[in-house]
Amino acid sequence: MSDEIIIIQKELEKIRRVEQDIEYWTARDLMPMLGYKKWSTFLKAIDRAKSSCENSSQNVLDHFAGAGKMVVLGSGSQREIEDFLLTRYACYLIAQNGDPRKPEIAFAQTYFAIQTRRQEINEQRIEEDKRLEARYKLKETEETIEQTVYERGIKLPIEFATFKNKHIKALYGGIDAIDLKIKRNIPKHRALADFDSHVELRAKDFALAMTDHNIREKNLVGIPKLESEVMANSHATRKTLIERGIKPENLRPEEDIKKIENRRKKIEKLQNSTNKYLTEKL
Repeated sequence: MSDEIIIIQKELEKIRRVEQDIEYWTARDLMPMLGYKKWSTFLKAIDRAKSSCENSSQNVLDHFAGAGKMVVLGSGSQREIEDFLLTRYACYLIAQNGDPRKPEIAFAQTYFAIQTRRQEINEQRIEEDKRLEARYKLKETEETIEQTVYERGIKLPIEFATFKNKHIKALYGGIDAIDLKIKRNIPKHRALADFDSHVELRAKDFALAMTDHNIREKNLVGIPKLESEVMANSHATRKTLIERGIKPENLRPEEDIKKIENRRKKIEKLQNSTNKYLTEKL
């Protein structure tokens, strides 16, 4: 990050105000920081920013709150002048709609672009973490129930594959694993769950966990009873999803879990190499 952008960041934080855990900036404080001297000129940038806010389906008043500011005149009397209380998003929009010929605006635009990208990366990582955690949990549940049903009649790999497919068909409204892979363009040799959304992973884990619990509690034995139990729990899970407006078969496939894992390994390797280099230099 260049020195100018670091300065923008420090200045923005310096004029930041916080009341009742809500952060905001005033337009009058922001104006000189963005290289403006006249309020009338700066107001044009604010108006363009408001239009951008409205065009992005945001409530303008949530980000640009009208406010007055008292100033002391030469005579000692006071007069109220126009001002706005701005959210961080509003500051970003003003910078985007400011005069690009001003160096301060150019640096502010770069700063906000960097911050926005950082936020996107953080949000993406949070979503990836949720999927990875849910995928690992589902694997554990699948291993547990595989052992449970093995002890009670499902011995052969083909029998367990059929057991799992009945679970999939019940959860996805009659669509089996093969057809679901075709629909989602997933390679035949890959696990469906590696492309599942977070909610699908949780739903599968819940249905199989209930099945494992009931098999043990009811002391179910034999392939027909075991398959009947997994279908019943998967149907119940599907019903809950449908009631909440989620149709599992209509969900889009997510990024391959394997790709996320490989990307994380490369990042970790790079970070370790960087840390080692810095340690040796120090």
